[in-house]
Amino acid sequence: MIRPHITQLRNVTAVEGSAALISCSAEGEPMPEVSWRRASDGQSFSNGDKVAQDENTQTQNRKYLTWGLRAHYDGGVQLTQLAVALADGRVEVRSGHGKSTLTIAGVRLTDLGIFHCEAQSRIGAHQKSMYLDIEYAPKFQNNHTIFYSWEGNPVNISCEVMSNPTATILWRRERYTISNEATANTRLHSAPGRSLLEVTPSSERDFGRYNCTARNNIGARYQEFILAQADVPSNPYSVRLSAVAQRIATVAFTKPESHGGVPIGHYVVNYKEPAHQEWRSVRSHGVQTTVVLSSLEPNTTYEVRVAAVNGKGQGEYSHTETFQTLPIREPSPPIVNGQRGMGKAYRLVLTKRDDGGMPIVEYIVKYKPDKEDQWMTKLVPGMNEFAMLQPLQWNTHYSVEITARNIKGLSEPTLFTFRMPQKPDITADSLFSSLGLGAVVGLGVAAVLLLLVLVDVSCFFLRQCGLLMCLTRRLCSRKSATSAKGKDLEEGKAAYLGDGSKEPIVEMRTEEERITSADDGSPVNEPTETTPLTEPEKLPLKEENGKEVLKPDTIEIKVHGENSHHTNAADSKA
Repeated sequence: MIRPHITQLRNVTAVEGSAALISCSAEGEPMPEVSWRRASDGQSFSNGDKVAQDENTQTQNRKYLTWGLRAHYDGGVQLTQLAVALADGRVEVRSGHGKSTLTIAGVRLTDLGIFHCEAQSRIGAHQKSMYLDIEYAPKFQNNHTIFYSWEGNPVNISCEVMSNPTATILWRRERYTISNEATANTRLHSAPGRSLLEVTPSSERDFGRYNCTARNNIGARYQEFILAQADVPSNPYSVRLSAVAQRIATVAFTKPESHGGVPIGHYVVNYKEPAHQEWRSVRSHGVQTTVVLSSLEPNTTYEVRVAAVNGKGQGEYSHTETFQTLPIREPSPPIVNGQRGMGKAYRLVLTKRDDGGMPIVEYIVKYKPDKEDQWMTKLVPGMNEFAMLQPLQWNTHYSVEITARNIKGLSEPTLFTFRMPQKPDITADSLFSSLGLGAVVGLGVAAVLLLLVLVDVSCFFLRQCGLLMCLTRRLCSRKSATSAKGKDLEEGKAAYLGDGSKEPIVEMRTEEERITSADDGSPVNEPTETTPLTEPEKLPLKEENGKEVLKPDTIEIKVHGENSHHTNAADSKA
C-alpha cells in the first residue's frame, strides 16, 4: 500500500470570459480519490453522489448535475470515470484513474484565487494548492466625468483604471495626444492604475472634452471627461424674517437652484436702513441658510438681501426684504428656579428673557413668610444670575416676587414659592457632611498622629522603648556628662584649698573649653593641653607629702586675683 501523493498541479492563467482548465494528478495504492476546494469561500467541488448510470443518462441531485460515463461491473459496481457539474453549468469536475480536471466556463473575477487539490484514500491524504489568475481588459473605476473650473483656476481630472496586466494610460484632447511633459496649461501625474491630468484653463478653448484611453494586451477602453466652465451661483430665494426684537432679527432663506458647477462655500447677508447708501454684511457659518443680525437699533426699519458665494465668486442677490425692529419697552418677567442653599439660605436662579431692548439694571426681589405681612426687599444687579436669600426661618413657607428693571421701567413680577425644611438634628453624620474634604482629611491625619503619640507613651512606661524613651536617654546622658565634669572641677579646688595654701584659686580648663574673645568671638591665644605654661620638667610636680599634683602638660591654670600670674614648674616646688 502506498500513501496518496499529488504528482502534478500547476498555476493557471485565464482570460476573463474564457474557460479555465485546472488538472491535478495523484498516485497511490489504492488509487486515491481527488477533490477540489476553493480557498476564498471554502466551497468544495468533488464527485458528489456517485451513481452508476448508463452512458448518456442524466441524474439531478441537490447539489450537482452529474453524468456517469463508461460504467462497467467487476464483482460489483465500479465507476471508472465521472463528470460532475454545478447546477449553473459553469464549473465541471471530471475524475478518474487518480486524475481530476476542474473546468470553469466563462471565468469571472470572483473566480480568481487559490484552489486546493486533495487526494485521499483509506491509507491517508495529501493536499497541494494552485493559483488561478484572471486577465482582463481595463475597467474604469471613477464615474465622475464632469469637472468645473474657470480661467486661471487649476482643476484635477482623475482617470482611475483597474486591469490585469497593468494598462498604459494616454490622454487625448480632440485628435491630439497630451504629452507627459508639462505645458503652460496641462501637467500629468501618474501612479499605478491612476493618471491625473491637471488643467489650468487660460481661455475658453481649454474647456471641452478630454479622453482617457487605457490599453493592455487583453484590450483597450476609453473614458471621456468634460471640463465645463464654472459660473457663480444663482440667487437665493424665499428670504424671510423671524424672531424680530429690539436689537436682533433672524434671516432665513432657501439655497439657490444652481451652484454654478462649484460647491457653495457660504452666504452673505447685507442689511441697511433705507436712508443709508452703505450696506453692512454678515457672513453665514458655512452653508447654513439662517443668519442672525445683531446690534440693530430699536424701532428702526431695515432692508435685507442675501447672496451665495462659491469658488469662482459671489452670485446675484436675492429680492430685497424689509422689516422693522420693535420699540424699547419694559423687560419681560424673568424665569425663576429655586435651589436649596447651605443652612438657613435659599438660592434663586434668575434667567433673563427679553430685556426690552435695553440692559436690565437690577432685579427687585421681595420675599416674606406666609404668616407675615411685612415684605423684605433685596436688590440684585442685573448681571447676576442668582439671588441668595438668608437668613430664613426653619419649617416655613415663603412667597417671592421677582421684578426686572431697565431704564424704561419694571417688568411684571414673577411669583415663586418655596418651603424651608425643619431644623436638622446635629449628628455626627451631619457634622461631617458639612465639613469639606480638606477638613475631613485633616481630622483623619490628626487622629492618626494622636494614636501614634499614645502608643509611644505606652511603650515608654511599659517597655522602656519608643521615640520618647530615646529622647529621654539622650537628654539624661548629656546632663550626666556635664555634672561629672563640674564635680571633677570642684574636687580639684577642694584639694588645693585643703593644703592651707595661700595661693590664689585656679580653674582647670581643657582644650575643648577654649576661651573666646568677647569682641569678635575669635579664640584667645591661651595655652592648651599641648602647650605648657612654662618650660616643662621631666619629673612630675610633688607636694611636701610626696603626693603627685597637677601635671602641667595636661591642664591649663588660670589665676583669679588682682596680681594674676601663671605658676611654672619651679614655683610649684616652693
